[in-house]
Amino acid sequence: MAKKTQELDMNGQMKQHTISLLVENRFGALNRIAGLFSAKGYNIDSLTVGPTEDTSVARMTIVTRGDDQIIEQITKQLNKLIDVIKVIDLTFEDFVERELALIKVQSTSTTRAEIILIAEIFRAKVVDLSPKTLTLEVTGSQQKVDAIINMLKPFGLKEVARTGRVALKREFQGEA
Repeated sequence: MAKKTQELDMNGQMKQHTISLLVENRFGALNRIAGLFSAKGYNIDSLTVGPTEDTSVARMTIVTRGDDQIIEQITKQLNKLIDVIKVIDLTFEDFVERELALIKVQSTSTTRAEIILIAEIFRAKVVDLSPKTLTLEVTGSQQKVDAIINMLKPFGLKEVARTGRVALKREFQGEA
């Protein structure tokens, strides 16, 4: 079996791995999976959970960091859990990912137009406004969400809520 090479990100940290799980949609499944990470001392950078097209099955997308040996260990441990149906490390696959963020930013009559312009550039939607704030909804890659947050920081961020990644393996392979 070919050994995967471990890449480091721009900060010199181990590359993030996106792991997709199909699990039985029942009480305690999330707790058992999160408990596995906690017990082994592995960090979860992002965790999303939701039902699938089959209401008895839930999809979890876990983003974590580790070298190849750690990720292999995580995958093996996840496969041993009774609630887990399928584990896929999407990191070395072609996959589609998205994240949703709600960003409440301070605004005044003089800054509102500039904030709305930034929102338009990032294809974000204004979902709430008050005399002192604008709340934006943005969907996209982690990098896109990070970028709009960084652009809005100078105006004063009041609150940020992020979903974490959701991801699915690409089915189409080849040229369109």
